[in-house]
Amino acid sequence: MTPETLIDSQAQVILVDDDPHLRQALSQTLDLAGLKVVALADAQGLAERIEADWPGVVVSDIRMPGIDGLQLLEQLHGRDSELPVLLITGHGDVPLAVQAMRAGAYDFLEKPFASDALLDSVRRALALRRLVLDNRSLRLALSDRQQLATRLVGQSPSMLRLREQIGALAGTRADVLILGETGAGKEVVARALHDLSSRRDGPFVAINAGALAESVVESELFGHEPGAFTGAQKRRIGKFEFANGGTLFLDEIESMSLDVQVKLLRMLQERVVERLGGNQLIPLDIRIIAATKEDLRQSADQGRFRADLYYRLNVAPLRIPPLRERGDDILVLFQHFADAASQRHGLTPHTLQPAQRAMLLRHAWPGNVRELQNAAERFALGLELALDGQAPAAATPAPVVVTGNLSEQVEQFERSLIAAELGQPHSSMRSLAEALGIPRKTLHDKLRKHSLSFDGGSGGHDDQEDNRP
Repeated sequence: MTPETLIDSQAQVILVDDDPHLRQALSQTLDLAGLKVVALADAQGLAERIEADWPGVVVSDIRMPGIDGLQLLEQLHGRDSELPVLLITGHGDVPLAVQAMRAGAYDFLEKPFASDALLDSVRRALALRRLVLDNRSLRLALSDRQQLATRLVGQSPSMLRLREQIGALAGTRADVLILGETGAGKEVVARALHDLSSRRDGPFVAINAGALAESVVESELFGHEPGAFTGAQKRRIGKFEFANGGTLFLDEIESMSLDVQVKLLRMLQERVVERLGGNQLIPLDIRIIAATKEDLRQSADQGRFRADLYYRLNVAPLRIPPLRERGDDILVLFQHFADAASQRHGLTPHTLQPAQRAMLLRHAWPGNVRELQNAAERFALGLELALDGQAPAAATPAPVVVTGNLSEQVEQFERSLIAAELGQPHSSMRSLAEALGIPRKTLHDKLRKHSLSFDGGSGGHDDQEDNRP
């Protein structure tokens, strides 16, 4: 095994001892106990050959030529301070072993020792290692969920489902197709998939296919050799090759020409790229995340997108819900962006007033999260809150004071919005529901929840219809 070769990830014990007879005897003892052992005559390069979170333990003699047991302990704990290391000592080495225990060794065995003593210590160390790795996994999963909740704000069912899907896909090697309208946050989702994957330390390369001129798109993606075309004076590394070891995010994939789609399909299937004007096939370790705002199946049926490429990309689709389907998230998102903008500009955060909140909830948000973020930025800067198709909302002078955690504040915001709209002239429950942008059945449920009532209008048949289950 060369120094560059990683230790088998299935190994449970690495045994290091320069005495061939003792090494063979201990290996046999561990093997008969059902443990998978890697036996080494020296510790040269061992620390670099163990993968992160390797689930085993190391048993090493202290006195060895080259790197001794104490130096090995220091090297191993430099990579993973919680990796159990058991040291074997001669009678005169006991004070040295005690020193090693203080330095973090898990246990030491004084020669001669019984086989049962070795097996008992190794099994306890393995149990501890499993517990440590389980705790790491739980902490990482919690950190990933918290990171996702920070990037993709919202508690609507569609956003909870999206975050769950991202968490499930991030750690896989699968290419992903993101479906979403303009401004829905496709690049945010792509970056989350990359940052939560094992490729997080590799490059994340984003390219908008719709922004590339037809004459340069192939060169941008695949690269070119000198003389490949007029003006190609030196080699250019394309985006696919540049993203090797990481993730390439290809937005607006529907805008690609059919000729480029053929080359993209080949790259996806064979994981190789060939520069324009070149003959060498360059192997790629790359994950492709494509995004589109169009229905690619429909485009394929119309001959504008290759059907084989569509089916190749559509293995792991992720749909980002438009903001109009996330009514419960609108106010939370707006406040999140407004607070971030206020902090960025060094301004005191403003409080949304009931009429302004009602205005936000009524809006259709054709520009999705990007449009909402821009509106929140203007609000944070103290500019008039005006949305396309709606008159500016006048801010009432009395601020609404909210307390409690985020969920409680949202409940208070919701009640104040409905109460403010109840103060406006409405002839029926239908009119009130339309003003709030919610179904009438939902309005009835929220009125009961907040102990509010609708007393005006002559809704007649309209209101009777509302009261149906």
